[in-house]
Amino acid sequence: MKNLAIIGGGSWGTALAIVLAPRFDCVRLWVYEQELADRMCATGINDVYLPGFQLSKNVGILNDLGSTIDGAGIVLSVVPSHLVRALYQQMLPHLTPAMHLVSATKGLETGTLLRVSEVIRKVLEPHFAPRIAVISGPTFAREVARGDPTALVVASADRELAETVQAAFAGPTFRLYTSSDPVGVEIGGAVKNVVAIGAGVCHGLGLGHNAVAALITRGLAEITRLAMAMGGQPKTLAGLAGLGDLVLTCTGDLSRNRHVGLELASGRKLPEIVDSMKMVAEGIKTTAATVDLARRHSVEMPIAQQMHAMLELGRPPQEAIRQLMERSLKGE
Repeated sequence: MKNLAIIGGGSWGTALAIVLAPRFDCVRLWVYEQELADRMCATGINDVYLPGFQLSKNVGILNDLGSTIDGAGIVLSVVPSHLVRALYQQMLPHLTPAMHLVSATKGLETGTLLRVSEVIRKVLEPHFAPRIAVISGPTFAREVARGDPTALVVASADRELAETVQAAFAGPTFRLYTSSDPVGVEIGGAVKNVVAIGAGVCHGLGLGHNAVAALITRGLAEITRLAMAMGGQPKTLAGLAGLGDLVLTCTGDLSRNRHVGLELASGRKLPEIVDSMKMVAEGIKTTAATVDLARRHSVEMPIAQQMHAMLELGRPPQEAIRQLMERSLKGE
């Protein structure tokens, strides 16, 4: 696996290009915005999404999908969940059965409620049987790019594929564990963003550490119930892609979804918050999909429901907290 194609030049895609560059002879990074791609070619710096970090000389910046993908052994997609289907349809003429496909997107497709790896499979299976893995875990892009020690999970039903990606990506500051549970890994990565919005609300309202700890714990219970109902394994949610990612996103100052909750608590309206952000907060779109998935699988998810009521129905954050605290008493 000498050549890596990374599809998506946001903060996470750029950070992955930085940390994975020493592992490959050639890394090609596809950047959607032509002007940004041109500046990155000239300077080697993503001044919009990850300023201050230099890309290695073996990282090529391209704006053409075909040129990015052709000849790659691994194709790593790092794009917002709502763009995955259309992007893979565009990529299809350049993908081959021999390529290893890896998704680093944390979200669900609105409407279909499919996990991202399922979306990719739906697009490609009419043409060939794709080999797909997913990576997830507690990862802030800036810390990965800085070379801080990071651990995450690569999951696939194809054990050989997971082990191949693990060996290809692992480095001195980037440790990967394999998993045979892509369902649990993807649900953990997607739904933790919903809970993180609530954590931001708690912090913004000044509710203290007790409230945030309770939210994280009960949020994990909700995520685990949903993942298990969909065929995931509970041990996955106790690991890096579940508890690890949830704690990071709920407590870290670099969390976009926590930032949304902070802004909601301050009284700002959601459209205004979204317009002020350069990058996508996946939890906003994932919240409605999570509530629909919970309904489909008859899973109780009161925290997700209250987040949905705040985001979609305009419920005041204080009222959402009150309703959670005044639910009927029950065993843990």
